[in-house]
Amino acid sequence: MKTSVIDIGLQRSNPELVQAISAAFAQSQAESAPTFIVSTTGSTGVVKRVQISTSALANSSKLSNAALGAKSGDVWSLLLSTQHIAGLNVLARSVLLGTQVVGVEKRADYSAIVPTQLHKALTGDNELLSHLKNCKAVLVGGAALTNELLEKAVSNGIKVVTTYGMTETCGGCVYDSVPLEGVSIAITNEGLIKISGPILASGYENEDELWNQSFNNGWFTTNDLGNLKDGKLFISGRADDVIITGGENVSLFAIESQLSSAFPEVTFLATSIPDPQWGAKLCLISDKAIDHNKISEVLLLNLGRAAVPKEFLELTQIPQIGIGKPDRVKAAALFIDKQR
Repeated sequence: MKTSVIDIGLQRSNPELVQAISAAFAQSQAESAPTFIVSTTGSTGVVKRVQISTSALANSSKLSNAALGAKSGDVWSLLLSTQHIAGLNVLARSVLLGTQVVGVEKRADYSAIVPTQLHKALTGDNELLSHLKNCKAVLVGGAALTNELLEKAVSNGIKVVTTYGMTETCGGCVYDSVPLEGVSIAITNEGLIKISGPILASGYENEDELWNQSFNNGWFTTNDLGNLKDGKLFISGRADDVIITGGENVSLFAIESQLSSAFPEVTFLATSIPDPQWGAKLCLISDKAIDHNKISEVLLLNLGRAAVPKEFLELTQIPQIGIGKPDRVKAAALFIDKQR
């Protein structure tokens, strides 16, 4: 029997998606239940169409609700696009709880946002701040959350639950550094995080070879670097975020982390462009005007001379992929255009 496909990238209304999810969850035979197609763009800019089984989506939603203590009748607010896995998950969790999602203008028990939205709530969006403070828990994922932003959220009464995951793991599968029930985490010899469990996607549509590069014997190997300590997962960056500039290895993630700690009111994005002198020329974008000498001092002191950017750019908004992920490819293109 051929499995039907539900492509959430098509312009479906939320009620249509809820109806599709409800019908999928009601299927008695897993092999006849539909597959959800969720597009995701990686750090290289390549779009992958991820195949997520009804079973994986249901498992992810059940495990999330259980981890949070959500019960029948509890309400989720939908503050994310349903064209991404995070928004789809909110709808799926609501279906299992027998409730309808609400917007920021109404009270909710649970919500899910990205760090950009959290920053917005803490820097003037009082309606969003009030909404989040009234939630029993607020999932924050999709991109790295700085300690400064987390501490500010907690001090403002927001009950943040940090999440880690990706479209291939049906969204967040690690909450506050602890894997959800039935999810296993391991670290490869190269330091890469790999994940197994009932929440894994089935593959990439028409890209079996690409999928098999990351999936083996029930484990999905990510491009994220991390370590395990006492059963908790700690993320240290991405393998593809390390550049070689002037013969030195430099972590773009480490640069952003150092600067976010030193200048918590500013958002930074580090990237690089090809250069005959440096190999990869280190470049930095900020969303506010800031003294470049101060930036260089912080990085020189904490990470060394190689981590000092060679070019700077100030933008009102940091380039992003999807829902809050920094877009290093687009950022690099801006510096290349600047040279022309």
